[in-house]
Amino acid sequence: MRPLAGVKVLLGITAGIAAYKSAYLTRLLVKAGADVRVIMTPDSTAFIGPVTLATLSGNPVHINFFDASNGEWANHVELSLWADMLLIAPLTANTMGKMVQGLADNLLLASFLSAKCPIAISPAMDLDMWKHPSTFSNLETLRKRGVHVIEPESGELASGLIGKGRMAEPETIADFLENYFARKNQPLYGKQVLITAGPTYEELDPVRFIGNYSTGKMGFSLADACFEAGAEVVVVHGPVSLNTRELPYSTVKVTSAVEMLEACKAHQEASDFIIAAAAVADYTPVERSETKIKKEDLSGDEMTITLKRNPDILATMSANKRNNQIIGGFALETNNEVENAKKKLEKKQLDFIVLNSLADKGAGFATDTNKISIIDKRNNLTKFELKSKKEAARDIVRHIIELSHA
Repeated sequence: MRPLAGVKVLLGITAGIAAYKSAYLTRLLVKAGADVRVIMTPDSTAFIGPVTLATLSGNPVHINFFDASNGEWANHVELSLWADMLLIAPLTANTMGKMVQGLADNLLLASFLSAKCPIAISPAMDLDMWKHPSTFSNLETLRKRGVHVIEPESGELASGLIGKGRMAEPETIADFLENYFARKNQPLYGKQVLITAGPTYEELDPVRFIGNYSTGKMGFSLADACFEAGAEVVVVHGPVSLNTRELPYSTVKVTSAVEMLEACKAHQEASDFIIAAAAVADYTPVERSETKIKKEDLSGDEMTITLKRNPDILATMSANKRNNQIIGGFALETNNEVENAKKKLEKKQLDFIVLNSLADKGAGFATDTNKISIIDKRNNLTKFELKSKKEAARDIVRHIIELSHA
């Protein structure tokens, strides 16, 4: 069965030269089996006519809140509730800014604010607009709110400049929708997964911190695997060098353990599964210097740093666990691995724990592989061979799916 067969797509079109591509996009979606209805901003009609889009979609095009000739009202709430996906392509910088601010001065924006369905945007603008800090900030805000961003492409722009800002090609956008709705048949479709990843940095002064060697690779591999299995994913991550801008799921960047805990609290209630893969610093300095600590400010050849215990993120989430929520963590051990992992599992009242050992070659931080064992709350121990972190993540996700049906 075609992934878009019967899918209801509300296509929003804003006032950019790329609006001409919307005709081809509409045709592709309809041919793929989607039911397409179109909302145009009033200014977008200068770039493409509503008659064209009405003909291609097979449905009337909505532009204004009401028809001035007869007073008929276009119900934006009804349109939003009808849709399985609100897709805005092209999305101008102007409309993007209004979306972030919560403005509703046209039918498309009002529909966006009323939408309960997933939302995807395909930005299109000139190079300088795309590179402007306000654009970056607005995109990050929308991503954090769960909006899917279909990144623009590079090439010749309407201004004659060469660079990034072209709306993604209609085939690329249609592929995105097909891949998104193909996930409906996956076992975690409709589930929310919260994952922590990477290290936390506990600052001593503006240039120094206490941290560890975690890269976040395992956590993001888990996020990829959960997304492949159909879940909606949020990753709360510490400082990592991975490119998180074009991921198909939401990310929240934090620095310290306290910041990570607050971000996790904000997403816990909505999550069906929680996987704590971050390497959180156990302690943080009691005092942080507002200026760089200079050697000449210290007496003698030694420096003493007083530390205090950080909040236990995993234990806190476990203590606030809601009904039917599955929570698991990681245990990186150097000795008495299974015994120590079981103690952590019991102490924090987890549903499962993933054990890996620094004694195993190819496991641990800063590698592309991992060798794991999974222990669940029924004391079942499942061991796996050394694999890529992506394959190890798929093993963990399969185990979680089994737990959820047990």
